Amino acid sequence: MDVGFIGIGSMGAAMVPNLVAAGHRVSVWNRNADASRALEGVTVLDSPADAFRLDAVITMLSDDQAVRNVVVDSNALASAREDCVHVMTSTISLALVDELQRLHREAGIAYVAAPVFGVPAAAAKAQLNIVVAGDPAAIAKVQPLFDALGQKTWPLGDDAKHANIAKIAGNMMITLAIEAMGEATALAESYGVKAADFLDIVTNTIFASPSYKRYGGFIATDTYEPGFKLTLGLKDVDLALEAAGTKQVVLPSVAIVRENMLQAIDRGLGAKDWAILAKMARRRAGLDESVA
Repeated sequence: MDVGFIGIGSMGAAMVPNLVAAGHRVSVWNRNADASRALEGVTVLDSPADAFRLDAVITMLSDDQAVRNVVVDSNALASAREDCVHVMTSTISLALVDELQRLHREAGIAYVAAPVFGVPAAAAKAQLNIVVAGDPAAIAKVQPLFDALGQKTWPLGDDAKHANIAKIAGNMMITLAIEAMGEATALAESYGVKAADFLDIVTNTIFASPSYKRYGGFIATDTYEPGFKLTLGLKDVDLALEAAGTKQVVLPSVAIVRENMLQAIDRGLGAKDWAILAKMARRRAGLDESVA
């Protein structure tokens, strides 16, 4: 399949080689062309519009504004092939999803939401979990791409918003897990139990899940880079609160986590992995003087 890939950040750079290895002909576009040229076995495109002239195009961009700039404001859809399928893997707002679905209908091309659960290391091993929603025929066409990128595809019907709200809610749960580990570790440490010992117990017993293990490891070793930036985590928390407000769903715990994130960002920690949120719990407990 001739595939366009837009957005060669850490995730995109980890995903593209798996498409190439699976035998797909991959063309890439990125604002920084050097990132595109660093990938082997790909064709570097001159514009986002060029990607939409292929069988399928995958976008992996950081936020609503990036998607709007690259896909909407560039007018890339105007020259898209009629049988092109656009696969959006970015974590974006539900309002933008609705707008994109409308714009794609007007342009006459298929739109598939396919946000992913996984970090670049998992992406490099084709171990992503891909949550998919959209037209069944379009999904079937691009399923070989999902097979090359992930360990499982999770279908959620034909409304693209279903995939995105699942991703938003899932990321919300990760922030709550980090906050929970931060607070619980602060409690254990206040009585002399080492963070590494406590987290080794809980992440291998009652909370033996990938997110607890990954971020518990960061907290235990006080290591917060590289990773998923706290500022991006705040973006996802804001998406959850925005979606909740539309349906009058109250998320009190998320509001608390958001305030803690803002405090961490105010202290210059926004570029650290979002597990840095746990240090704020230690600070509130008087256990961490490194956070001013």
